[in-house]
Amino acid sequence: MGVSGCGKSTIGALVAAGLGLPFTDGDSLHPLENIAKMAAGIPLDDADRAPWLAVVGRELASSANGLVVACSALKRSYREAILAEAPDVVFLHLDGAREVLETRLEGRSGHFMPAALLDSQLAALEAPGDDEPAVVIDISAPVDALVRDAVVRLKGIALRQSA
Repeated sequence: MGVSGCGKSTIGALVAAGLGLPFTDGDSLHPLENIAKMAAGIPLDDADRAPWLAVVGRELASSANGLVVACSALKRSYREAILAEAPDVVFLHLDGAREVLETRLEGRSGHFMPAALLDSQLAALEAPGDDEPAVVIDISAPVDALVRDAVVRLKGIALRQSA
């Protein structure tokens, strides 16, 4: 989870591979109306996100052996909507400084989320609280190091949950 440009798709796929789980990009679960709105530079509102978050939660819940889904999950209420469908979810928050995020957004092409919407995402972001099932990773670390750290920490949580 995290704002646009934090590496949700790239890091998510690598973490999924490290955990031996399938990966789904949550962007592929958005209704076409949401994609069109974002492509036009219009931020989604909570009403736009509600059906998408339910689908994300159902995808996670329906996976028998686990699944990694890249999803912004910017607000606590969004994470709660996902948890309502999939109560065993653990969020991996890819956290980074604005400068790092801007650099990443400027370097990518062919994505429907324009860099201009970074401000609205940063304004909406509610970092996971200590009472939420989440692991926070600083994205300024080299990718291989942050993936290793994420995999180790997530495996540790999975072991504690299964005990």
